[in-house]
Amino acid sequence: MVHAANEDREERLSRRKPKLDEAFGALADPTRRRVIELLGRGPWRASALAEETGQSRPGMSRHLRLLREAGLVREEADASDARASLYVLDQRAFADVQTFLDRVQAFWSDQLASFAVHVESRAAPVRRPVKRRSIEVGR
Repeated sequence: MVHAANEDREERLSRRKPKLDEAFGALADPTRRRVIELLGRGPWRASALAEETGQSRPGMSRHLRLLREAGLVREEADASDARASLYVLDQRAFADVQTFLDRVQAFWSDQLASFAVHVESRAAPVRRPVKRRSIEVGR
């Protein structure tokens, strides 16, 4: 039963791979990573993000478009100003990224644990020096 659950999860991840590739592609840029950090604190207007990151408004618009296409952020209406939009994180894409990273971490943890067992099994036993008693002659 566990095997079937793993297959289902693997199948879901393989179907989402293009989105996962887009997410990692979007996160490759330091400005977009900074935007993600800022949005982690709460919703932001595009103009405020541009100002905070030192980007032009058209430049920020391109960054936000890529983040939206990757599924990492979404645009919502600003209740206080009908002309403006707020950007927020979309947790679903981050769940896929986290699942992928968890699998990679589990793989490397297993590999390193196996390597440690291998190294320990091949290591020569540690020999402790034998204390020699000195014999006093002539007393």
